[in-house]
Amino acid sequence: MIDRLVARVLGLEIRLLACQARLSAHTDPEALHELRTTVRRLRSLLRPLRGLPGVEQLEAAASEVGDLTTPLRDREVLAAYLLENDQVQAAQRRMVQMAKAYPAVATSTEFKQLLLILDAFPRFLRAAQRQGLVKGLDKRIEKRLGKQWKKLDTALHDPAHDRHRLRLLIKRVRYGIDAYPELDRLPKAAMPRLKSAQGALGDWHDCVQWLAMAEQEADLQPCVAVWQATMAKAEQRADRVLEKLSKACFKS
Repeated sequence: MIDRLVARVLGLEIRLLACQARLSAHTDPEALHELRTTVRRLRSLLRPLRGLPGVEQLEAAASEVGDLTTPLRDREVLAAYLLENDQVQAAQRRMVQMAKAYPAVATSTEFKQLLLILDAFPRFLRAAQRQGLVKGLDKRIEKRLGKQWKKLDTALHDPAHDRHRLRLLIKRVRYGIDAYPELDRLPKAAMPRLKSAQGALGDWHDCVQWLAMAEQEADLQPCVAVWQATMAKAEQRADRVLEKLSKACFKS
């Protein structure tokens, strides 16, 4: 397991370095999204390892990069939507802001700190191995992945469930299994259902975010009525998809 962990950490480090180079050069529109996805994969890898040396510091550094890039990704997605829906001036204003933001992220203190700690992390894992701190690691990870699945089960069966929390729990389960595919014990129907549910909740979440932005940014007002209608439809779709997920993968 330690060999696999080290290999995965090194793979994620290489992806982050590539994202940094792409952001600096502003070579493509997917660099920020891939950075956030890679950081999320790293956090999913780390979550079941809590208690091992170096994990807390690396988790904190990854969280700071996530916090830094969340509003930027929201703005990026919004700009793409506005451009596709003929709100060209509003889109261009945000695209100009993003053009400055990309290199700023690449050279940010948060990103540099993450890379610094990540580079040292394999040595922490090897030291923990030598000290006998990783015995039974497979079972520990499997147990923690199981707890995430149970939390999702409980949330889905809560009549007053919070869509924001469900979206987060679904992401954690999906990325947890991606991080440790050899420990996947989920029903066969789980992954496609989880992906559909995350997509439906993502559409709803975009509308919630954009409507909140529209309260502060006047040039978004022409979109408010459409977003309100889209959000209502997305809520209904998300509820249907979540019900299918619950029936397919959990006992009622």
